[in-house]
Amino acid sequence: MRGYLMPLILCFLSFCSDAQNITGKFTQLAGETIRLEAFNGLKTYPVSSSVMDADGNFKLHYSKSDCGIGYLISTDQKPFFVILSGEDIHIQGESLRNTETVQVLLGQENQWFARYANEHPRREQALSAWNYLEKIYQNDSIFHSQDKIRQCIQSEQQRIKKSDTDLLSSLPPDSYVRWYLPTRKLVSSVSVIAQYRPEEIMSAIESFRKMDYTDSRLYRSGLFRDAIDSHFWLLENSGWSLDSVFHEMKISIDAMMSYLVKDEKKLNEVTDYLFDLLERHSLFQASEYLALKVLNEVSCTIDSNLAKQLETYRAMKKGNIAPDISFEAGHLWMPSSGQIQRLSDIKSKYVLVVFGAGWCPKCKEDIPELARLYSKWKAQGVEIVYISLDDDKMVFNQSVASLPFMSYCDFKKWKSPVVESYYVFATPTMFLLNDRREILLRPNSVKQADAWVDWFLVQGNR
Repeated sequence: MRGYLMPLILCFLSFCSDAQNITGKFTQLAGETIRLEAFNGLKTYPVSSSVMDADGNFKLHYSKSDCGIGYLISTDQKPFFVILSGEDIHIQGESLRNTETVQVLLGQENQWFARYANEHPRREQALSAWNYLEKIYQNDSIFHSQDKIRQCIQSEQQRIKKSDTDLLSSLPPDSYVRWYLPTRKLVSSVSVIAQYRPEEIMSAIESFRKMDYTDSRLYRSGLFRDAIDSHFWLLENSGWSLDSVFHEMKISIDAMMSYLVKDEKKLNEVTDYLFDLLERHSLFQASEYLALKVLNEVSCTIDSNLAKQLETYRAMKKGNIAPDISFEAGHLWMPSSGQIQRLSDIKSKYVLVVFGAGWCPKCKEDIPELARLYSKWKAQGVEIVYISLDDDKMVFNQSVASLPFMSYCDFKKWKSPVVESYYVFATPTMFLLNDRREILLRPNSVKQADAWVDWFLVQGNR
């Protein structure tokens, strides 16, 4: 028996030695549940929870596998961030919401973190004030001759920046906080840089490009999503020409991919998120570049759903010839009599092919709007063909009965040959074609399609 117990005891001791504690007291949260959560890329996960006693005391646990940034949260839903670096932590205060009352009594990295979190915003506020004054003394003729004052302002700006840098440099090189604080500073400063310190835009972008998205420190930091958002927000709001913005975005995408090709899981995660971000911001030139970049990366396996989204840009990009569509295998609804068997039978200068469905919330807004615009577009030589992904014939017939343009459905939903040949992965999806079925535009909205008609057709005919 003793021979069996010894390995179990050693295993238990090993487990215990790998566990760290977060203890503390919040006097205003007595009896409440407090949770510890941690970050894992774009997601969070629960680590530990505890019910505080009558005095507000609590005890939570975390392991070395949770190391990174975590946060405490209670019923007030106000997160309090902590560094999970493998050290025991003890904090106390009134509540998580009243951060000014919270003190870190144990945990060196968290004490450094708390100090910097307290001092850095005040330095940034002072620096912004001095930057404002510097511009006044540079540009206002009343103050322009005050060279000594300008020099004093510049000297104080440099001193503030140096004090911030010196504090970061004083931290141990191998500490998590030494890596985390400059990264957090970069991510949180983009709006200030874009608005007040445009001379720093390029250096900030270069810093973003050096980020390794396969680094576990970044993955567990809670900054994974924010770093992507801030990087491309700064590019988009740099004040540069649109051509320059797209050029720089391509360089940034290349820089990110140079790291991500080493880790398929993170490559898929970042690509999926960034592709959606660029699409939502109508940055289609950049999203197309990202799609082709990833699809041409033969060393990695792309998730099938993501690959389908990206393949849309390779197979259905502007300038390509869209597949012809046969209407014989399904149900074609025509607002008037006519013999149309294929898309190529339509004799119009332009055709807008729209993929949608009765169960799609956005389609319920867009399809009626297309019906409202149809007569104007028809007068300019634009026909509309609606391809429904519905799988119920009655629902389809009811939804298209009042539409003034032709509608088609084979009731195969995502498995429809038409849907698959056009690499449709979401509804609504639109393609504007000319009379040779050449793709002229992939409108991201009815509004964009209408703007194209107004600009290229209505204005051009005047």
